[in-house]
Amino acid sequence: MTEGDRTVFIVDDDAGVRDSLALLLSLRGYRTVVFASAEDFLATQRPNWRGCLLVDLRMGGMSGLELQQRLRAEGIALPLVMITAHGDASSARAALKAEAVDFLEKPIDEGQLIAALEEAFAREARRASLLDAGRGWAALVARLTPREREVMELVARGLHNREIGARLGISPRTVEVYKSRLMDKLNIRTLPELIRIALQAENEAPQARCCSAPRPLE
Repeated sequence: MTEGDRTVFIVDDDAGVRDSLALLLSLRGYRTVVFASAEDFLATQRPNWRGCLLVDLRMGGMSGLELQQRLRAEGIALPLVMITAHGDASSARAALKAEAVDFLEKPIDEGQLIAALEEAFAREARRASLLDAGRGWAALVARLTPREREVMELVARGLHNREIGARLGISPRTVEVYKSRLMDKLNIRTLPELIRIALQAENEAPQARCCSAPRPLE
C-alpha cells in the first residue's frame, strides 16, 4: 500500500479522544482524518477512499454498530476497528460477526491498537492487490469459472439459493458453496458488495456480459 492508502479514518464524538488518537497515530507514521460523528463520515466518504476505520461504539446519533451495518449494506469495504469505553460481550460479538478487525476497550493499549490497524491495512492491501492485478472488475470476474459466474449473476438478480439451484439443476447447498468460493476469489464479504461488483463488471464490459446465461448442468 502507498502512504496515502495507510489512512486511519477516526470516527468518535469525543474531541479529546479524536485528538489524542490522531496525535498518537501521526507520530507512528499514519495519516489520519477525523470525524465527529458517523453521519459526518457518511456524508464525506468517497468510493475511492482506501485505508481503515477506527470507530467508537457509542456516539450521539448513529452508533458505531449502526455505522458498520450501514457500510455493509452499501458495500463499502473499508476494514473497521471498533473502540469503546463501555464494552460488553454482545456488542463485541455483533461487531466481530460483522467483520470488524478487532474490538478494543478504552483506555486503548497502544500495542493492541497498532496490531489491529496493521491487520486492517493487510486486509485492505490484499483487496487492493486483487484489484490492481486485473483491469478492473470485469477482469476479476473473468477469473471465475462459468458456473461461478452463473451463480453470481443470479444472486445479483435477487434470487435465493433455492431458486438458483432450481434454475441450474443443483442443490441449494451447492449454490452456497459456489457463492462462498466466488466471494473468496473476489475478496469480498457481503452480498451488497457482490451485487455492486456484478453491476460494475457489466458496465465495464457491455459487449460481453460479465455472466453468461444459465446453461444445462454438464
